[in-house]
Amino acid sequence: MTTKNEQIQQMLPLSLPVFHMLLSLTEGERHGYALKREILQRTDKRVNLGSGALYGAINRMLEQGLIVESDERPDSHLDDERRRYYRITSLGRRVIQAEVARLRELVQLAQNRLGIPDPA
Repeated sequence: MTTKNEQIQQMLPLSLPVFHMLLSLTEGERHGYALKREILQRTDKRVNLGSGALYGAINRMLEQGLIVESDERPDSHLDDERRRYYRITSLGRRVIQAEVARLRELVQLAQNRLGIPDPA
């Protein structure tokens, strides 16, 4: 029987698009295009997700239980009814936290091997 911790570890490492999307969703609900725009801005346009990559990753995260589609909608005059809004689940939050811890360990290992001091 697989424990929750083992389940989380099996989902790692996260792809770059999934990492960025989950990170964005920790700040609140977003629709797909808003995720794309936010990631472009945060990465200074270095991560530009095409529609296939964006919605493919969203569908995989929905299947894995990392995100869910939200029932709440903005006022209709502020929104397009075709948009689907997503929010991170508690599992998704634990997975992104585990990925950050994994990346932190990798950076620490690299710094130690390369003789790079920790930033003060």
